[in-house]
Amino acid sequence: MARGALSGTCPFGRGNGSAALSVGRVILGAMARKSAYEDVLAPVTVAVGQEELLLDRAVQEVVAAARSADADTDVRDLTPDQVQPGTLAELTSPSLFAERKVVVVRNAQDLSADTVKDVKAYLSAPAEEITLVLLHAGGAKGKAVLDAARKAGAREVACPKMTKPADRLAFVRQEFRATGRSATPEACQALVDSVGSDLRELASAVSQLVADVEGTIDEAVVGRYYTGRAEASSFTVADRAVEGRAAEALEALRWSLATGVAPVLITSALAQGVRAIGKLSSARGGRPADLARELGMPPWKIDRVRQQMRGWTPDGVAYALRAVAEADAGVKGGGDDPEYALEKAVVAIARAARSRGRG
Repeated sequence: MARGALSGTCPFGRGNGSAALSVGRVILGAMARKSAYEDVLAPVTVAVGQEELLLDRAVQEVVAAARSADADTDVRDLTPDQVQPGTLAELTSPSLFAERKVVVVRNAQDLSADTVKDVKAYLSAPAEEITLVLLHAGGAKGKAVLDAARKAGAREVACPKMTKPADRLAFVRQEFRATGRSATPEACQALVDSVGSDLRELASAVSQLVADVEGTIDEAVVGRYYTGRAEASSFTVADRAVEGRAAEALEALRWSLATGVAPVLITSALAQGVRAIGKLSSARGGRPADLARELGMPPWKIDRVRQQMRGWTPDGVAYALRAVAEADAGVKGGGDDPEYALEKAVVAIARAARSRGRG
């Protein structure tokens, strides 16, 4: 018997330790991937929430794992009206060919009482080679199904509705990370401002930028692709106005209105821009991270507002806020011409931005 076999030395021979380590890493990596797939292919997965994109991705993840294990996996994607009493038992009964199967039930909270009994019975004894995926809105309706799945130890995927801007910003950052690409904080924020609240559109925008642009994706790139979108153009108006660039602000304003941006969105953006100037100008000095915590702004915005506040005075801020208030009243029915009210406010804000040093 070879000495190496008795002593536990590397079976690849002397001097090949690195080769053994490499092979070991490959094996461990394969084991990790297998473990991850096995987790996704738990007998029952319940995806809980109302964010359609995340619900669809939860389904796609299971289907992809199943087809990785068996390319001929049969997928059945069903709505509540397609799942009648007995349907689940029929779909999950043993197959002559022992094929792998994924059964997806959408809007499980809407299942009939008799079908819920079938689901509970199945959860107590899931079939082999079959993965059941239940999509549930997460509310009180149909809670018995959700409780039964959890009690049975189902794998759970959270798919909450993303209503907060911070959540959508975190989503965009994660989308870029998932592709292995870099995007600046300003670019991520600009994309959220430009595209809006629909996660499908945000995910699609990230995919387009990653496919079309090499290197780090910055704010300028996002601007080239998405200028003219409603949310983006309103903030462009505000940025140009608080920077004192009246002509560019008016041009952006007219473009925004021509493309259907609601005037109230523009007054809101103007108010945010001026208030940011006021908050930062009255804050104590410090690092962007410290000021961000104090003022409730992201650090990247602190840097931007610092550049924009040159030329502003406290009186200028007060004057600009009054102009925004008048414009807001004008676009909400207090005036005859909302466009004129906005133009007047933009000019007033740009003038206030250049108030320092004026007599």
